Amino acid sequence: PRNTLARWMVLVGERLMPLVEVLRQQLLQSPLIHMDETTLQVNAEADRPASATSYMWLQRGGPPSQQVVLFDYDASRAGRVPVRLLGDYGGRLVTDGYEGYAEVVRKNGIIHAGCWAHARRKFVEAQKVQPKGKTGKADWALNQIRKLYAVEKQARALEPEARRALREQKSRPLITQLRTWLGKSLTQVLPKSALGRALHYLDGQWQRLTRFLDDGLIPLDNNAAENAIRPFVVGRKNWLFSHTPSGARASAAIYSLIETAKANGLSPYEYLQFVFETLPTLGEDDDLDTLLPWRWKETLPV
Repeated sequence: PRNTLARWMVLVGERLMPLVEVLRQQLLQSPLIHMDETTLQVNAEADRPASATSYMWLQRGGPPSQQVVLFDYDASRAGRVPVRLLGDYGGRLVTDGYEGYAEVVRKNGIIHAGCWAHARRKFVEAQKVQPKGKTGKADWALNQIRKLYAVEKQARALEPEARRALREQKSRPLITQLRTWLGKSLTQVLPKSALGRALHYLDGQWQRLTRFLDDGLIPLDNNAAENAIRPFVVGRKNWLFSHTPSGARASAAIYSLIETAKANGLSPYEYLQFVFETLPTLGEDDDLDTLLPWRWKETLPV
């Protein structure tokens, strides 16, 4: 019966929580964390109508060979949620333009970087409403952003300091040109037009968007988070909602292990099988670190 299957998943999610917390400790040691959030409907939540919007939050960080992807359920999108999830974390945070992260950034002294992919999308929207066959300000902005990404392609394999030096040489002049153009364009375009919205987003996010120039660890965008949250968004189109908060939390735990396994180049099925077989055999004093994906990866046959 469907209820039995759902109950199994909730129990699995509860059993996985100690391992999820070990992953969280690993994540909070990362020099840089990506964050994003997406909507979720939970039907049977205390003191809320079934139609109320809840949220699944995502965090991603760690070195390439030890990536951690965590999903967390919360009924709210308020700034208190990043405060809860990040604790006393004081490193670098990459997000979209949502202002809900401002409280934890201010409280913890976090270096907050923005997302050029979001800025670019605004200009793509403005480009779509231009008269056909004509080029305009949106095209110029998109061309500048395209050049920034071309520099990043060159810098991908470099160490952070070398990447920063390359950006200083090639990206900073592009940013300077873009800032001069932006200052002029803001006075020439209606604020509520598609182009006006793109310009004002770029202006409002400017400080965060240009942080990458001074820090080789900061990427140009938040695509790492968006790519990790996409499987949940696609899945939601099929299963539509969670019935209870405990079901949403179970989904978060299971998605965390699956996407962390994928981020580390593992087969999610085989990794979950290893966890499900090994976790029940561990005592209270046993080291859960042995279940981390990169630890298991070391035991795989070459």
